[in-house]
Amino acid sequence: METAIRKKDLRLLQPDDLNQVVIDLGEKKFRAKQISEWLWVKGARSIDDMSNLSLKFRNKLKEQYTINDVIISEEQRSSDGTVKVVFKLWDNKIVEGVLIPAGERMTACVSSQVGCSLACSFCATGRLKRERNLDYPEIYDQVYLLNKIAENYYNFPLSNIVFMGMGEPLLNYKQLLAGIEKITSDDGLNMAARRITVSTAGVSKMIRKLADDQVRFPLALSLHAANDEKRTKIMAINETNNLDILKRDLIYFHEKTGNNITLEYIIFKDFNDKIKDAEELYEFAKHFPCKINIIEYNPIDDGEFQQASVERVDAFVNHLERNRLTVNVRRSRGKDIDAACGQLANKNKVN
Repeated sequence: METAIRKKDLRLLQPDDLNQVVIDLGEKKFRAKQISEWLWVKGARSIDDMSNLSLKFRNKLKEQYTINDVIISEEQRSSDGTVKVVFKLWDNKIVEGVLIPAGERMTACVSSQVGCSLACSFCATGRLKRERNLDYPEIYDQVYLLNKIAENYYNFPLSNIVFMGMGEPLLNYKQLLAGIEKITSDDGLNMAARRITVSTAGVSKMIRKLADDQVRFPLALSLHAANDEKRTKIMAINETNNLDILKRDLIYFHEKTGNNITLEYIIFKDFNDKIKDAEELYEFAKHFPCKINIIEYNPIDDGEFQQASVERVDAFVNHLERNRLTVNVRRSRGKDIDAACGQLANKNKVN
């Protein structure tokens, strides 16, 4: 029995390749621009959606190509307005994204991988194995669809995007940057690069590559401890990407790009919530311009950590502010639907 050949994703063609496909199919070159507009501006879900192309041309395209669109499989809406979305991919794998409304900010938190390979002990996603990287159209689709939800529910478009969902973005470097290029392009969603933040657990060589590539977006480091022994205990990546290395690379990143740096610090009860921990964080952060986000811990099933007390958090923050650091305390959103930081774990069943 002959096995059917899977068609190529039309969106993975580079512009020159798309031009050649159009010419090879006997059409004029301007059709490539029309196709591109359908793919990246109008969000076509299938080749049949491209209504200004002739039926004959669409049928020719469909013989060789398809659009592996991302589908919204499930939505959950929190009591605080946060929306968690389960996205189903072409191969039936799933990732999750979150829409977070907060005042004049409408933020999309998106994923870069199916699962994650880093196994940080406080993160539910880290308990999943990494199954594959997302292609850049799959990254783009999450943003496109979350923007549609924002407009439908709140009559307000996305203002910010954070790559803080499932996976380590810098371990999917090429597709990440290609996705951001489409999101920020005039021929795509035309969003400002400064409104996009890429978060990393600390992949040293890729932080330096971001700097060398002169990216235009801000960077966030998931730090969570400014002590190598403690950080290694909760984040195995610290064994090969320790604090001295990361400090060097963040200085390099800022010098090369001038872009903002954020240090993310989840504060755990009796682990990293003491004044000594705050002093270690100050000693790490004082070497480059940055802001610090103190994030309350969101429990996961069978997790070993607990949320720090309000008193400890306040004392911790006060110590940093006395040392003239810029500090924000991030209160968790969407906890009742497992949409808060560290809770994305594909609990949903998708058929």
